[in-house]
Amino acid sequence: MGRVAITWRKSAIGYNQRQKDTIRKLGLRRLHQTVEHDDSSALRGMIARVGHLVDVRDGEGGDPS
Repeated sequence: MGRVAITWRKSAIGYNQRQKDTIRKLGLRRLHQTVEHDDSSALRGMIARVGHLVDVRDGEGGDPS
């Protein structure tokens, strides 16, 4: 399984509480913060719900060798 880096880019002000809760459950606390998670179908569903508020890219977490 790969890693996914999620960066919170747009404020959730003016969006419904469900989307704000999803941002929190992704582990994002501040605007422009980036978190990494293991890729899964549940994570992809959460990202799809708030895709207009976040940027997603493959994580860099890997072997340093």
